[in-house]
Amino acid sequence: MKEQTKYPIRHRDLNWLSFNDRVLQEAKDTTNPLYERLKFISIFSSNLDEFFRVRVSQLRQIKKVKKNLRKKLALRPNKILKEILVKVNQQQEELGSIFYDTVVPELLEHNIQLLSYEELMASYTLEASEYFKEHIQKLIQPVTIKAATDSDVFLENSELYFLVTFMSEHHYGIVNIPSDQLNRFIKLTTEDGTHVIAFLDDIVKSQLQSLFSNQDVLRSYSIKLSRDAELYLEQEVDVDQSLADQIYESLSQRLNGQPTRLLYDSAIPKEIRKNLRKSLGLGKIDMVAGGTYHNFDDFIKFPDLTDDKSLKAEKLVTVKHKVLHDSTDYFEAISKKDQLVHFPYMSFDYVQNLINQAATDKDVLEIKISLYRVADHSALTDALLLALENGKKITVFIEAKARFDEENNIKWGRIFEEKGAHVIYSYPKIKVHSKVMLILRREQNKVRRYAYIGTGNFNAQTSKFYCDHGLFTAQKKITKELHRVFKVLQGDMIIPRAKNLLISPFTTRETFEDLIRNEMNAAIAGKPSGITAKMNQLEDEKMIKLLYKASQAGVPIRLIVRGFSRLIPGIDGISDHIFITSIVDQFLEHGRIYKFHNNGLPVMYMGSADWMSRNLDRRIEVLTPIYDQDIFRELEDILDIQLSDNVKARVHTIQEDNVMVSNDETDIRSQIKIHNYLLAKHHA
Repeated sequence: MKEQTKYPIRHRDLNWLSFNDRVLQEAKDTTNPLYERLKFISIFSSNLDEFFRVRVSQLRQIKKVKKNLRKKLALRPNKILKEILVKVNQQQEELGSIFYDTVVPELLEHNIQLLSYEELMASYTLEASEYFKEHIQKLIQPVTIKAATDSDVFLENSELYFLVTFMSEHHYGIVNIPSDQLNRFIKLTTEDGTHVIAFLDDIVKSQLQSLFSNQDVLRSYSIKLSRDAELYLEQEVDVDQSLADQIYESLSQRLNGQPTRLLYDSAIPKEIRKNLRKSLGLGKIDMVAGGTYHNFDDFIKFPDLTDDKSLKAEKLVTVKHKVLHDSTDYFEAISKKDQLVHFPYMSFDYVQNLINQAATDKDVLEIKISLYRVADHSALTDALLLALENGKKITVFIEAKARFDEENNIKWGRIFEEKGAHVIYSYPKIKVHSKVMLILRREQNKVRRYAYIGTGNFNAQTSKFYCDHGLFTAQKKITKELHRVFKVLQGDMIIPRAKNLLISPFTTRETFEDLIRNEMNAAIAGKPSGITAKMNQLEDEKMIKLLYKASQAGVPIRLIVRGFSRLIPGIDGISDHIFITSIVDQFLEHGRIYKFHNNGLPVMYMGSADWMSRNLDRRIEVLTPIYDQDIFRELEDILDIQLSDNVKARVHTIQEDNVMVSNDETDIRSQIKIHNYLLAKHHA
């Protein structure tokens, strides 16, 4: 085998846009129920907004690096930004076509009329005026600015505004659309059985002249500014101020961050667009053309006005876990055998029930848990508070740097502290992304440990639409090592010794690299080999290059990567043994499972880490080996079903064209088949 020195690596941001294309495909797919397509429109819009706030913001930061240094590092932010904008413009046009040409007419077919502005003005002017005076007017803050000169007007991040033009060309008006305080979709009088809905935007637009009585209003155009989502702390740690306090105080910087995109109505004339850019102090690259309406992520809250079940995805029957569902003693059940739960097919109550039982069990001494995204309020937080009331020792690690959840996480950290918990916040240069819990219980004059290790957050709300797995175990070789992880989090240990768990940033990368090389050696020796893995993203260059080498050695590699992947499969002589698919369906695929042939003694890991540099090197992550053979087979079956999906799976190709998996096999929609598989297994 000739040693390859250079391997192709995709740009992560351009490939991420390919992932959002897959979301747009679901919005376009007319076999999906109508409200499901609205959901995917919402997800696409939300994804894109976060992309500009996070990824485009980072590219803009790279532009500030001196040009000669950028050249040495092979950084070309301007080129990438231009490619991004071309792709985003294509996607925005596709979104507009999907929405206006298919979704709006289909809503009307089901007696739901989403009014255009012209339809509102033709038939509902009086009702719009009354609604405006009663609900909207008090929330409006119109301002007038001079055209083509810097203004001190500040546009809030991701909020909706109108740019208003007057007969006088020397001034413009800026009017906020208070969708952050009111429902975006306003139900008007029902006529002839048709539910009539108006955009909040259009009701505001209908009253613009009354807001600028000294001007003759000519036209209005919707605009929205996205701002940098990063938190820039002046220092990592201050002796007088905890990192959590600094983060909490810095949250306002996110709202005031530098612009990353001004999304504007493409109907704005060029001269007005130029003047607006100057008035807001923006660059040309900040300007992105859009449609008449922005913030389509609001469609996740589109009102449900009919009893027509065909408009929505069929609600799946909740699978009752065959052991835990009727168990009155989770400790007994877990001590006898490992137990595995699957969300959203099963209820998150199983996790909350264990904490509830621990909170009232006289023999429980301590609960340790890491929280990455804390729900605003849940049975889980109630159970932890109950445990504190009952005198249990509670140690909670709160990740204060979980993007967009910092404020809520810190709020709950302070609540737990006030009630007597030992709360530990983020470390300066590392995030804690693991989803782990440890319960210490006195049994027969000894302390026994019970563990939960999951792929998803301790969040009951997200568990309803994120596909995740969680393992309950009392196996000493796992719980002992997880106890060491918590010692690291508590500052009582620097490096956790581990022979079983994969713990980032300590053992995960090294173990995965050894396992891949093991498969390479087997293939070179002519023995059976294979790597099967499912993850959210594939980004780490070292892992990708090792996978290329494994492919060249003849190792069959089968991956499911939901989001972006920097690896290019199917290249002759480099990656022709690598096949990658992505599943986008009703629920968000979020589980991470890794399986290796291992000379006929297969090994499998499950946990919180993707093959991304940050998950391997810069975060505390935990993946558990699967030792229980029943659970191994269950996860293997689920993985096999997903590998066989030919309804909602797309192929990662060299062209990045998101072609659907197509074969002559019976249709397999993996999420539905997994649900049926779990029903059969647990309800037998």
